[in-house]
Amino acid sequence: MADDTAAPPEGPLARVRVHLGPELMLGPGKAELLEGIAATGSIAEAGRRMGMSYQRAWSLVQTLNAGFAEPLVERQRGGSGGGGAQLTTTGEQVLRIYRAIERDCQRAVDKRAAALAGLRGGG
Repeated sequence: MADDTAAPPEGPLARVRVHLGPELMLGPGKAELLEGIAATGSIAEAGRRMGMSYQRAWSLVQTLNAGFAEPLVERQRGGSGGGGAQLTTTGEQVLRIYRAIERDCQRAVDKRAAALAGLRGGG
């Protein structure tokens, strides 16, 4: 999957969390986890890179998989060749859409940030 994330903005940063229901939210952390799984082929390694345990990473993957009509991550059990994980087509779509929402929100913040900055105190 191509990395279509842009460099962080110079000014105020939008952090987007999309609430898709009472039990399902998609935000920067879950998006980073999905990207890590895509990059490494491993839930454990993606979690380690984020400083989280395998159990926490797996719990987040289970939440994401249960929250969508189709799983976002497929896991292959270990064995002589070892296990692994990969994003499904749906997982790639969800990640792509979320990153597009982030870019849209950042553009909105960039458009209005000067007005906010003008109202900031000196401290």
